[in-house]
Amino acid sequence: MTGHRKLFVLDASVLMHDPAALYRFEEHDIYVPVAVLEELDAHKQGSSEVARNARQASRFLDEILVAAPTDLAAGAPLPHAEGAAGGRLFISLGAAPRDHTKAPPACGVGSELLAITRELACEHPGREAVLVSKDINLRIKARALGLRAEDYTSEQVLEDADLLYRGIGTLHLTSADVLESLAGGESRRPAFEIRGTAPAGWSVGQFLPGDEASLPDTIVREIGVGYARLEAVLDYTKEERSVWGVRARNREQNFALNLLMDPDIDLVTLLGHAGTGKTLLALAAGLEQTIEQQRYTEIIMTRVTIPVGEDIGFLPGTEEEKMTPWMGALEDNLDILNQSEAHGHGRSQWARAAAGDLIRARIRVKSLNFMRGRTFLRKFIIIDEAQNLSARQMKTLITRAGPGSKVVCLGNIAQIDSPYLTETTSGLTYVVDRFKGWAHGGHVTLERGERSRLADYATSAL
Repeated sequence: MTGHRKLFVLDASVLMHDPAALYRFEEHDIYVPVAVLEELDAHKQGSSEVARNARQASRFLDEILVAAPTDLAAGAPLPHAEGAAGGRLFISLGAAPRDHTKAPPACGVGSELLAITRELACEHPGREAVLVSKDINLRIKARALGLRAEDYTSEQVLEDADLLYRGIGTLHLTSADVLESLAGGESRRPAFEIRGTAPAGWSVGQFLPGDEASLPDTIVREIGVGYARLEAVLDYTKEERSVWGVRARNREQNFALNLLMDPDIDLVTLLGHAGTGKTLLALAAGLEQTIEQQRYTEIIMTRVTIPVGEDIGFLPGTEEEKMTPWMGALEDNLDILNQSEAHGHGRSQWARAAAGDLIRARIRVKSLNFMRGRTFLRKFIIIDEAQNLSARQMKTLITRAGPGSKVVCLGNIAQIDSPYLTETTSGLTYVVDRFKGWAHGGHVTLERGERSRLADYATSAL
Protein backbone atom coordinates (compact mmCIF):
# COMPACT_ATOMS: atom_id res chain seq x y z
CA MET A 1 0.00 0.00 0.00
CA THR A 2 2.85 2.38 0.90
CA GLY A 3 4.42 2.00 -2.51
CA HIS A 4 1.30 3.41 -4.21
CA ARG A 5 1.21 6.52 -2.03
CA LYS A 6 3.05 9.43 -3.58
CA LEU A 7 4.88 12.34 -1.98
CA PHE A 8 3.74 15.70 -3.35
CA VAL A 9 5.74 18.89 -2.76
CA LEU A 10 3.44 21.90 -3.22
CA ASP A 11 4.56 25.20 -4.66
CA ALA A 12 3.00 28.45 -3.40
CA SER A 13 1.52 29.00 -6.87
CA VAL A 14 -0.74 25.98 -6.33
CA LEU A 15 -2.10 27.23 -3.00
CA MET A 16 -2.60 30.75 -4.34
CA HIS A 17 -4.49 29.27 -7.29
CA ASP A 18 -6.65 26.93 -5.18
CA PRO A 19 -6.37 27.05 -1.36
CA ALA A 20 -8.43 23.86 -1.14
CA ALA A 21 -5.67 21.98 -2.98
CA LEU A 22 -4.59 20.68 0.44
CA TYR A 23 -7.67 18.45 0.46
CA ARG A 24 -7.47 17.18 -3.12
CA PHE A 25 -4.60 14.68 -2.99
CA GLU A 26 -6.63 11.79 -1.51
CA GLU A 27 -4.41 9.18 0.19
CA HIS A 28 -1.10 10.78 -0.84
CA ASP A 29 1.20 12.77 1.46
CA ILE A 30 1.82 16.51 1.02
CA TYR A 31 4.95 18.48 1.85
CA VAL A 32 4.70 22.27 2.27
CA PRO A 33 8.16 23.84 2.70
CA VAL A 34 8.63 26.78 5.06
CA ALA A 35 9.78 28.82 2.05
CA VAL A 36 6.27 28.38 0.61
CA LEU A 37 4.75 29.69 3.86
CA GLU A 38 6.96 32.74 3.60
CA GLU A 39 5.84 33.31 0.02
CA LEU A 40 2.18 33.05 1.09
CA ASP A 41 2.90 35.58 3.81
CA ALA A 42 4.43 37.95 1.26
CA HIS A 43 1.33 37.81 -0.96
CA LYS A 44 -1.42 37.97 1.69
CA GLN A 45 -1.77 41.77 1.72
CA GLY A 46 -4.48 43.42 -0.35
CA SER A 47 -7.93 42.56 -1.69
CA SER A 48 -6.94 40.80 -4.91
CA GLU A 49 -7.94 37.21 -5.66
CA VAL A 50 -4.33 36.06 -5.11
CA ALA A 51 -4.19 37.78 -1.70
CA ARG A 52 -7.50 36.24 -0.62
CA ASN A 53 -6.34 32.80 -1.71
CA ALA A 54 -3.04 33.21 0.14
CA ARG A 55 -4.89 34.09 3.36
CA GLN A 56 -7.34 31.21 2.91
CA ALA A 57 -4.50 28.75 2.31
CA SER A 58 -2.89 29.87 5.58
CA ARG A 59 -6.21 29.35 7.40
CA PHE A 60 -6.56 25.83 6.01
CA LEU A 61 -3.02 25.00 7.06
CA ASP A 62 -3.71 26.32 10.55
CA GLU A 63 -6.92 24.27 10.87
CA ILE A 64 -5.13 21.08 9.82
CA LEU A 65 -2.19 21.62 12.17
CA VAL A 66 -4.32 22.67 15.18
CA ALA A 67 -6.27 19.41 14.97
CA ALA A 68 -3.06 17.36 14.66
CA PRO A 69 -1.04 15.79 17.51
CA THR A 70 1.67 17.88 19.13
CA ASP A 71 4.47 15.92 17.46
CA LEU A 72 4.34 16.76 13.74
CA ALA A 73 7.27 14.56 12.80
CA ALA A 74 4.80 11.92 11.58
CA GLY A 75 2.70 14.54 9.79
CA ALA A 76 -0.78 15.93 10.37
CA PRO A 77 -3.65 13.79 9.08
CA LEU A 78 -5.53 15.25 6.12
CA PRO A 79 -9.31 14.76 6.03
CA HIS A 80 -10.60 13.11 2.89
CA ALA A 81 -13.73 14.39 1.16
CA GLU A 82 -15.40 10.97 1.04
CA GLY A 83 -14.43 10.09 4.60
CA ALA A 84 -11.80 7.58 3.46
CA ALA A 85 -8.27 7.48 4.82
CA GLY A 86 -6.39 10.53 3.62
CA GLY A 87 -2.73 11.34 3.42
CA ARG A 88 -0.66 13.41 5.80
CA LEU A 89 0.60 16.97 5.76
CA PHE A 90 4.28 17.67 6.49
CA ILE A 91 5.81 21.09 7.02
CA SER A 92 9.30 20.78 5.61
CA LEU A 93 11.99 22.94 7.19
CA GLY A 94 14.32 22.48 4.22
CA ALA A 95 16.54 19.92 2.57
CA ALA A 96 19.69 18.64 4.27
CA PRO A 97 22.87 19.25 2.25
CA ARG A 98 23.77 16.24 0.10
CA ASP A 99 26.43 15.55 -2.47
CA HIS A 100 24.40 15.24 -5.66
CA THR A 101 25.87 15.38 -9.11
CA LYS A 102 22.80 17.29 -10.28
CA ALA A 103 22.06 19.23 -7.11
CA PRO A 104 20.17 22.47 -7.83
CA PRO A 105 21.78 25.74 -6.80
CA ALA A 106 20.72 26.68 -3.27
CA CYS A 107 19.09 30.06 -3.81
CA GLY A 108 15.47 31.12 -4.12
CA VAL A 109 12.18 29.42 -3.29
CA GLY A 110 12.21 27.38 -6.50
CA SER A 111 15.63 25.94 -5.77
CA GLU A 112 14.50 25.05 -2.25
CA LEU A 113 11.52 23.15 -3.68
CA LEU A 114 13.78 21.30 -6.11
CA ALA A 115 16.17 20.37 -3.29
CA ILE A 116 13.35 19.07 -1.07
CA THR A 117 11.88 17.03 -3.92
CA ARG A 118 15.28 15.44 -4.58
CA GLU A 119 15.75 14.81 -0.85
CA LEU A 120 12.42 13.01 -0.59
CA ALA A 121 13.19 10.93 -3.68
CA CYS A 122 16.43 9.79 -2.05
CA GLU A 123 14.94 9.12 1.39
CA HIS A 124 11.93 7.19 0.04
CA PRO A 125 13.17 5.16 -2.94
CA GLY A 126 10.01 3.04 -2.91
CA ARG A 127 7.70 6.03 -3.30
CA GLU A 128 7.37 8.61 -6.05
CA ALA A 129 8.25 12.20 -5.13
CA VAL A 130 6.48 14.79 -7.29
CA LEU A 131 6.82 18.56 -7.40
CA VAL A 132 3.45 20.21 -8.09
CA SER A 133 3.61 23.77 -9.43
CA LYS A 134 1.76 26.17 -11.71
CA ASP A 135 5.15 27.66 -12.62
CA ILE A 136 6.09 26.23 -16.02
CA ASN A 137 9.76 27.21 -15.75
CA LEU A 138 10.08 25.54 -12.35
CA ARG A 139 8.64 22.33 -13.81
CA ILE A 140 11.14 22.53 -16.67
CA LYS A 141 14.01 22.90 -14.18
CA ALA A 142 12.74 19.90 -12.24
CA ARG A 143 12.62 17.69 -15.34
CA ALA A 144 16.09 18.87 -16.35
CA LEU A 145 17.31 17.62 -12.97
CA GLY A 146 15.62 14.26 -13.46
CA LEU A 147 12.80 15.00 -11.01
CA ARG A 148 9.10 14.34 -11.49
CA ALA A 149 7.05 17.55 -11.87
CA GLU A 150 3.37 18.08 -12.63
CA ASP A 151 0.95 20.91 -13.15
CA TYR A 152 -1.97 21.25 -10.73
CA THR A 153 -4.92 20.03 -12.79
CA SER A 154 -7.64 19.47 -10.20
CA GLU A 155 -9.71 22.29 -11.73
CA GLN A 156 -9.17 21.10 -15.30
CA VAL A 157 -12.64 20.53 -16.68
CA LEU A 158 -11.73 18.67 -19.87
CA GLU A 159 -8.75 16.87 -21.32
CA ASP A 160 -9.09 18.85 -24.53
CA ALA A 161 -10.98 22.10 -25.21
CA ASP A 162 -12.24 20.59 -28.49
CA LEU A 163 -14.43 18.28 -26.38
CA LEU A 164 -16.33 21.21 -24.85
CA TYR A 165 -20.10 21.09 -25.20
CA ARG A 166 -21.20 23.22 -28.19
CA GLY A 167 -24.91 23.37 -27.43
CA ILE A 168 -25.79 22.12 -30.92
CA GLY A 169 -26.32 18.46 -31.73
CA THR A 170 -27.23 16.44 -34.78
CA LEU A 171 -30.55 14.95 -35.77
CA HIS A 172 -30.18 11.58 -37.47
CA LEU A 173 -33.36 9.53 -37.46
CA THR A 174 -33.25 5.86 -38.38
CA SER A 175 -36.03 3.48 -39.31
CA ALA A 176 -36.13 2.39 -35.65
CA ASP A 177 -36.98 5.91 -34.45
CA VAL A 178 -40.62 7.02 -34.20
CA LEU A 179 -41.46 10.70 -34.74
CA GLU A 180 -44.78 12.01 -33.47
CA SER A 181 -46.15 15.54 -33.67
CA LEU A 182 -47.57 16.93 -30.42
CA ALA A 183 -49.90 19.77 -29.58
CA GLY A 184 -48.02 22.97 -28.72
CA GLY A 185 -47.52 23.66 -25.03
CA GLU A 186 -47.69 27.01 -23.21
CA SER A 187 -45.35 28.54 -25.77
CA ARG A 188 -47.71 27.46 -28.58
CA ARG A 189 -44.80 26.31 -30.69
CA PRO A 190 -44.87 23.07 -32.70
CA ALA A 191 -43.67 20.21 -30.51
CA PHE A 192 -42.49 16.71 -31.36
CA GLU A 193 -41.68 13.48 -29.58
CA ILE A 194 -39.03 11.06 -30.75
CA ARG A 195 -38.86 7.51 -29.43
CA GLY A 196 -35.97 5.21 -30.20
CA THR A 197 -32.18 5.39 -30.12
CA ALA A 198 -31.70 8.96 -31.43
CA PRO A 199 -32.07 10.76 -28.04
CA ALA A 200 -29.22 8.75 -26.46
CA GLY A 201 -26.57 11.45 -26.96
CA TRP A 202 -28.75 14.55 -26.51
CA SER A 203 -29.01 16.94 -23.56
CA VAL A 204 -31.86 19.13 -22.33
CA GLY A 205 -31.45 22.61 -23.81
CA GLN A 206 -29.51 21.36 -26.83
CA PHE A 207 -30.40 22.68 -30.27
CA LEU A 208 -30.96 20.30 -33.17
CA PRO A 209 -30.67 21.74 -36.69
CA GLY A 210 -33.60 20.33 -38.62
CA ASP A 211 -34.43 19.39 -42.15
CA GLU A 212 -37.29 21.44 -43.54
CA ALA A 213 -38.59 18.35 -45.29
CA SER A 214 -39.24 16.58 -41.95
CA LEU A 215 -38.45 18.80 -38.95
CA PRO A 216 -37.66 22.48 -38.36
CA ASP A 217 -34.84 23.60 -36.08
CA THR A 218 -35.73 22.42 -32.59
CA ILE A 219 -34.55 22.52 -28.98
CA VAL A 220 -34.61 19.54 -26.63
CA ARG A 221 -37.00 20.26 -23.77
CA GLU A 222 -37.25 16.88 -22.07
CA ILE A 223 -35.37 13.59 -22.19
CA GLY A 224 -36.41 10.22 -20.78
CA VAL A 225 -35.55 6.59 -21.29
CA GLY A 226 -35.71 6.09 -25.05
CA TYR A 227 -37.61 9.27 -25.84
CA ALA A 228 -37.17 13.04 -26.13
CA ARG A 229 -39.59 15.96 -26.45
CA LEU A 230 -38.55 18.65 -28.91
CA GLU A 231 -39.90 22.14 -29.47
CA ALA A 232 -39.51 24.29 -32.57
CA VAL A 233 -37.38 27.40 -32.15
CA LEU A 234 -38.51 30.89 -33.09
CA ASP A 235 -37.13 32.40 -36.28
CA TYR A 236 -35.31 35.64 -35.44
CA THR A 237 -33.90 35.94 -38.95
CA LYS A 238 -37.12 37.64 -40.08
CA GLU A 239 -37.52 41.41 -39.96
CA GLU A 240 -40.84 41.26 -38.12
CA ARG A 241 -39.18 39.37 -35.26
CA SER A 242 -36.05 41.51 -35.00
CA VAL A 243 -34.73 42.22 -31.51
CA TRP A 244 -34.05 45.94 -31.03
CA GLY A 245 -33.51 46.21 -34.77
CA VAL A 246 -31.15 43.20 -34.89
CA ARG A 247 -31.90 40.05 -36.90
CA ALA A 248 -30.04 36.77 -36.66
CA ARG A 249 -27.69 36.37 -39.62
CA ASN A 250 -27.07 32.67 -39.27
CA ARG A 251 -28.42 29.58 -37.56
CA GLU A 252 -26.18 29.84 -34.47
CA GLN A 253 -27.18 33.46 -33.88
CA ASN A 254 -30.82 32.43 -34.14
CA PHE A 255 -30.26 29.77 -31.49
CA ALA A 256 -28.52 32.35 -29.29
CA LEU A 257 -31.43 34.80 -29.55
CA ASN A 258 -33.85 32.02 -28.63
CA LEU A 259 -31.94 31.56 -25.38
CA LEU A 260 -31.49 35.27 -24.72
CA MET A 261 -35.20 36.04 -25.24
CA ASP A 262 -36.57 33.03 -23.36
CA PRO A 263 -37.81 34.14 -19.89
CA ASP A 264 -37.51 30.56 -18.63
CA ILE A 265 -33.76 30.50 -19.25
CA ASP A 266 -31.79 31.99 -16.33
CA LEU A 267 -28.23 31.41 -17.55
CA VAL A 268 -26.91 31.79 -21.10
CA THR A 269 -23.31 31.12 -22.16
CA LEU A 270 -22.13 32.20 -25.61
CA LEU A 271 -18.72 31.22 -26.95
CA GLY A 272 -17.23 32.36 -30.21
CA HIS A 273 -14.29 34.13 -31.77
CA ALA A 274 -14.20 37.88 -32.41
CA GLY A 275 -16.94 39.14 -34.70
CA THR A 276 -19.50 36.37 -34.18
CA GLY A 277 -21.94 38.82 -32.56
CA LYS A 278 -21.89 37.73 -28.91
CA THR A 279 -21.98 41.20 -27.34
CA LEU A 280 -24.32 42.68 -29.94
CA LEU A 281 -26.92 39.92 -29.52
CA ALA A 282 -26.73 40.07 -25.71
CA LEU A 283 -27.15 43.86 -25.62
CA ALA A 284 -29.99 43.81 -28.16
CA ALA A 285 -31.85 41.17 -26.15
CA GLY A 286 -31.19 43.05 -22.92
CA LEU A 287 -32.48 46.36 -24.27
CA GLU A 288 -35.56 44.74 -25.81
CA GLN A 289 -36.51 43.06 -22.54
CA THR A 290 -35.54 45.99 -20.32
CA ILE A 291 -37.01 48.97 -22.18
CA GLU A 292 -39.71 47.50 -24.43
CA GLN A 293 -40.96 44.48 -22.47
CA GLN A 294 -39.91 45.82 -19.01
CA ARG A 295 -39.06 42.29 -17.90
CA TYR A 296 -35.88 43.56 -16.26
CA THR A 297 -35.23 46.87 -14.52
CA GLU A 298 -31.76 47.49 -15.96
CA ILE A 299 -28.75 45.95 -17.64
CA ILE A 300 -25.60 45.35 -15.61
CA MET A 301 -22.41 44.77 -17.55
CA THR A 302 -19.04 43.78 -16.14
CA ARG A 303 -15.77 42.26 -17.23
CA VAL A 304 -12.38 41.43 -15.79
CA THR A 305 -9.84 44.24 -16.20
CA ILE A 306 -6.80 42.46 -17.63
CA PRO A 307 -4.81 44.59 -20.11
CA VAL A 308 -3.57 43.06 -23.36
CA GLY A 309 -0.47 45.27 -23.38
CA GLU A 310 1.29 47.30 -20.70
CA ASP A 311 -0.85 48.71 -17.90
CA ILE A 312 -1.46 52.47 -18.22
CA GLY A 313 -1.74 53.00 -14.45
CA PHE A 314 -4.55 54.20 -12.22
CA LEU A 315 -7.63 55.76 -13.78
CA PRO A 316 -9.49 58.74 -12.29
CA GLY A 317 -13.18 59.08 -11.52
CA THR A 318 -16.03 57.01 -10.17
CA GLU A 319 -16.44 53.25 -10.53
CA GLU A 320 -18.23 53.59 -13.88
CA GLU A 321 -15.72 56.16 -15.15
CA LYS A 322 -12.82 53.86 -14.24
CA MET A 323 -14.50 51.00 -16.12
CA THR A 324 -15.23 53.08 -19.23
CA PRO A 325 -11.87 52.40 -20.98
CA TRP A 326 -12.51 48.66 -20.58
CA MET A 327 -15.97 48.93 -22.10
CA GLY A 328 -15.08 49.91 -25.66
CA ALA A 329 -17.06 46.94 -26.98
CA LEU A 330 -20.13 48.21 -25.10
CA GLU A 331 -19.93 51.67 -26.68
CA ASP A 332 -19.28 50.26 -30.16
CA ASN A 333 -22.29 47.96 -30.00
CA LEU A 334 -24.54 50.63 -28.50
CA ASP A 335 -23.75 52.87 -31.46
CA ILE A 336 -24.72 50.07 -33.84
CA LEU A 337 -27.94 49.33 -31.95
CA ASN A 338 -28.92 52.99 -31.71
CA GLN A 339 -28.35 53.56 -35.42
CA SER A 340 -30.24 50.43 -36.49
CA GLU A 341 -33.19 51.24 -34.22
CA ALA A 342 -33.26 54.86 -35.33
CA HIS A 343 -33.01 53.95 -39.01
CA GLY A 344 -35.82 51.42 -38.67
CA HIS A 345 -38.17 54.08 -37.29
CA GLY A 346 -37.00 57.02 -39.40
CA ARG A 347 -35.84 59.03 -36.38
CA SER A 348 -34.09 62.36 -36.62
CA GLN A 349 -30.60 63.06 -35.31
CA TRP A 350 -32.09 64.67 -32.19
CA ALA A 351 -34.33 61.68 -31.55
CA ARG A 352 -31.39 59.34 -32.01
CA ALA A 353 -29.36 61.27 -29.41
CA ALA A 354 -32.28 61.20 -26.98
CA ALA A 355 -32.69 57.46 -27.51
CA GLY A 356 -28.96 57.01 -26.87
CA ASP A 357 -29.24 58.82 -23.55
CA LEU A 358 -32.25 56.69 -22.60
CA ILE A 359 -30.38 53.50 -23.42
CA ARG A 360 -27.29 54.48 -21.45
CA ALA A 361 -29.44 55.41 -18.46
CA ARG A 362 -30.64 51.80 -18.26
CA ILE A 363 -27.14 50.28 -18.41
CA ARG A 364 -24.86 50.06 -15.36
CA VAL A 365 -21.18 49.23 -15.69
CA LYS A 366 -19.85 47.48 -12.58
CA SER A 367 -16.41 46.36 -11.47
CA LEU A 368 -15.82 42.77 -10.36
CA ASN A 369 -14.10 44.07 -7.23
CA PHE A 370 -17.42 45.23 -5.76
CA MET A 371 -19.59 42.23 -6.60
CA ARG A 372 -19.19 40.25 -3.38
CA GLY A 373 -22.24 40.36 -1.15
CA ARG A 374 -24.51 41.91 -3.79
CA THR A 375 -27.91 40.54 -4.79
CA PHE A 376 -29.35 41.68 -8.12
CA LEU A 377 -33.14 41.60 -8.50
CA ARG A 378 -34.70 41.60 -11.99
CA LYS A 379 -31.43 42.50 -13.68
CA PHE A 380 -30.07 41.46 -17.07
CA ILE A 381 -26.44 40.73 -16.17
CA ILE A 382 -23.82 40.49 -18.92
CA ILE A 383 -20.37 39.13 -18.02
CA ASP A 384 -18.08 39.98 -20.93
CA GLU A 385 -14.67 38.36 -21.53
CA ALA A 386 -15.66 35.62 -19.09
CA GLN A 387 -12.86 33.35 -20.32
CA ASN A 388 -10.46 35.34 -18.11
CA LEU A 389 -12.32 34.43 -14.91
CA SER A 390 -11.54 31.45 -12.69
CA ALA A 391 -14.15 28.93 -11.62
CA ARG A 392 -14.44 30.56 -8.18
CA GLN A 393 -14.86 34.03 -9.69
CA MET A 394 -17.60 32.74 -11.99
CA LYS A 395 -19.36 31.17 -9.02
CA THR A 396 -19.13 34.48 -7.13
CA LEU A 397 -20.73 36.37 -10.01
CA ILE A 398 -23.45 33.91 -10.98
CA THR A 399 -24.59 33.49 -7.38
CA ARG A 400 -25.26 37.27 -7.24
CA ALA A 401 -28.38 36.73 -9.36
CA GLY A 402 -31.58 37.13 -7.38
CA PRO A 403 -35.21 36.40 -8.34
CA GLY A 404 -36.11 37.47 -11.87
CA SER A 405 -32.51 38.04 -13.01
CA LYS A 406 -30.75 36.58 -16.03
CA VAL A 407 -27.00 36.03 -16.39
CA VAL A 408 -25.32 36.03 -19.81
CA CYS A 409 -21.66 34.94 -20.01
CA LEU A 410 -19.72 35.85 -23.15
CA GLY A 411 -16.22 34.87 -24.13
CA ASN A 412 -13.71 33.21 -26.38
CA ILE A 413 -11.56 30.55 -24.70
CA ALA A 414 -9.00 30.88 -27.51
CA GLN A 415 -8.18 34.41 -26.26
CA ILE A 416 -7.31 34.02 -22.56
CA ASP A 417 -5.26 36.91 -21.18
CA SER A 418 -5.04 35.66 -17.59
CA PRO A 419 -1.61 34.11 -16.91
CA TYR A 420 -3.11 31.52 -14.56
CA LEU A 421 -5.81 30.06 -16.82
CA THR A 422 -5.94 27.83 -19.88
CA GLU A 423 -8.72 26.71 -22.19
CA THR A 424 -9.41 23.68 -20.00
CA THR A 425 -9.26 25.50 -16.62
CA SER A 426 -11.11 28.71 -17.53
CA GLY A 427 -14.16 29.53 -15.44
CA LEU A 428 -16.20 29.89 -18.63
CA THR A 429 -15.31 26.34 -19.65
CA TYR A 430 -16.24 25.21 -16.13
CA VAL A 431 -19.67 26.88 -16.27
CA VAL A 432 -20.48 25.53 -19.75
CA ASP A 433 -19.64 22.00 -18.64
CA ARG A 434 -21.43 22.14 -15.27
CA PHE A 435 -24.66 23.68 -16.58
CA LYS A 436 -24.93 21.26 -19.50
CA GLY A 437 -28.36 19.65 -19.43
CA TRP A 438 -29.94 22.07 -16.92
CA ALA A 439 -33.46 22.94 -18.03
CA HIS A 440 -33.05 26.66 -17.16
CA GLY A 441 -29.67 27.14 -18.79
CA GLY A 442 -28.46 27.16 -22.36
CA HIS A 443 -25.27 27.35 -24.38
CA VAL A 444 -24.36 28.03 -27.99
CA THR A 445 -20.95 28.15 -29.65
CA LEU A 446 -20.99 30.70 -32.47
CA GLU A 447 -18.81 29.65 -35.38
CA ARG A 448 -19.44 32.11 -38.19
CA GLY A 449 -18.07 35.65 -38.05
CA GLU A 450 -20.44 38.43 -39.09
CA ARG A 451 -18.41 41.57 -38.27
CA SER A 452 -16.85 42.03 -41.71
CA ARG A 453 -15.18 39.94 -44.38
CA LEU A 454 -11.82 41.37 -43.30
CA ALA A 455 -12.29 40.37 -39.63
CA ASP A 456 -13.64 36.95 -40.61
CA TYR A 457 -10.67 36.25 -42.88
CA ALA A 458 -8.18 37.56 -40.31
CA THR A 459 -9.58 35.19 -37.71
CA SER A 460 -8.86 32.17 -39.89
CA ALA A 461 -5.65 33.36 -41.58
CA LEU A 462 -3.72 35.03 -38.78
